[in-house]
Amino acid sequence: MLDRRIAVAPMMKYTDRFYRYFIRLIAPHAVLYTEMVVASALSYQDPQRWLAFHPSEHPVALQLGGCDPALLAKGAKLGEDFGYDEVNLNVGCPSERVASGRFGACLMQEPELVAACVHAMQSAVTIPITVKCRIGIDEYDAYTYLHGFIERVSHAGCKVFIIHARKAWLSGLNPKENRTIPPLQYEVVRQIKRDFPQLTIILNGGIITVAQVAAHLLDVDGVMMGRAAYSNPYLLAEIERQLFATNGIRSREEVVQLFLPYAQEQLDKKIKLGRLTRPILGLFHGQLGALRWRRYLSEHAHYAEAGIEVIQQALSLVG
Repeated sequence: MLDRRIAVAPMMKYTDRFYRYFIRLIAPHAVLYTEMVVASALSYQDPQRWLAFHPSEHPVALQLGGCDPALLAKGAKLGEDFGYDEVNLNVGCPSERVASGRFGACLMQEPELVAACVHAMQSAVTIPITVKCRIGIDEYDAYTYLHGFIERVSHAGCKVFIIHARKAWLSGLNPKENRTIPPLQYEVVRQIKRDFPQLTIILNGGIITVAQVAAHLLDVDGVMMGRAAYSNPYLLAEIERQLFATNGIRSREEVVQLFLPYAQEQLDKKIKLGRLTRPILGLFHGQLGALRWRRYLSEHAHYAEAGIEVIQQALSLVG
């Protein structure tokens, strides 16, 4: 069973396999999530392109987007076959592009369809099928509605819900605004946990400090961090120390040294250095030399001939 006390949220264009490998060097226990993969894409494109990951990423979950139970079941089975520890259904993304495909947060107004999707997915695999959702969308924002949604979907086989403690406005706000403008309502998520003690409830939204993580874990089963874990990835090392009493937490410098061989492997596969350095830009957040580290990587990693010596030189500028 996964230890779900801390997780890193799925984020499009951020939580790719390079980021996940890097984060695993910092946080041995955090549950990591892929970027959302559209289930239909797995039917007509090479699944390897979307699903391949490094064994060190475990525990790692595949997030799928879609609304067709059969396609989602097929995608979930592929995820299990590729070795993922969990498959998560996206019922939380407020993007208009996502909504136009009838998946993401708009599905919260169709609990019966979500239940059908979850049932089909869980019937196809033995690993957990989980749901990431909001506390509500548009006019569907009463607590009774959320309660009914959770109740219906849990009866279909979902035992783990990741709940972003903000409602989403599907018209009028863009995805960035939907992460900041609707007020956080943590008490709503806490009440869901009290009403459904048999379910695993993970809280997401606005969590940026170790103290907040510890406080929320008094009321829910786990927390999920998003952009804070991307902009300041070493924050996860502090969480490891507190939650798991992890011994031998690597220093930032050790993390870089361990990342270098992996970076070289990827360069040998024709991956551009810029894709590999983007996830590590925030490693020295708040430290002396952080600006020099970020600036050097940003200015030099984009050159076609750039190699791991760019990372090594940037490291020499820290401190």
